[in-house]
Amino acid sequence: MEHAYVDGIQLEYEVTGAREPVLLIHGAFVADSFRPFLAEPKLAGDYQLITYRRRGYGGSGRTIDRSPVSAERQAADCGGLLRWLGLQRAHIVGHSFGGCVALQLALDAPQLVRTLALLEPALFVGASAQSYRESLLRSAERYRIEGAGVVMEEFLRARWPAYSRAALEQVLPGGFEHALRDAPTTFEVNSGARDRSR
Repeated sequence: MEHAYVDGIQLEYEVTGAREPVLLIHGAFVADSFRPFLAEPKLAGDYQLITYRRRGYGGSGRTIDRSPVSAERQAADCGGLLRWLGLQRAHIVGHSFGGCVALQLALDAPQLVRTLALLEPALFVGASAQSYRESLLRSAERYRIEGAGVVMEEFLRARWPAYSRAALEQVLPGGFEHALRDAPTTFEVNSGARDRSR
């Protein structure tokens, strides 16, 4: 992966394809969840696909004190990455918590957003908002007590009915191990940022 330097922090990124730029913003747990998209000839043939690892994921920089990183700060990182790449506008796609970041980018810098696609955005709205928040906080607590592996398995099993580690490895080799390495960001930084948004 290549490296961009945005507001004093390094972000890992990768660009595949050409033509219209599409910035893909990953959610929590698996930072490379968009990797299968990069192998799709139709997508890479028609678009310039930009994936990156948000703060604290993979080789991207972390906050020194592991304090929560707001959606606003992460949206600013997206804008900084687009500027680093010399892009004035892009299609923006965000998944899960990445959907929150994408939405924040559209609110803060609409001039950068050509189109916006939110895939299962992790928004605290509607009838399920409170139970969703509580489930995230329970997961963060279980992470501290039982470790990342247990919580990661439960999370993936709950959201992917046919989940098995072998199936994940087939779709995204090394995905589970990467998720374990990034667990401190997921549970100590991102969950905290969400809780403080109340």
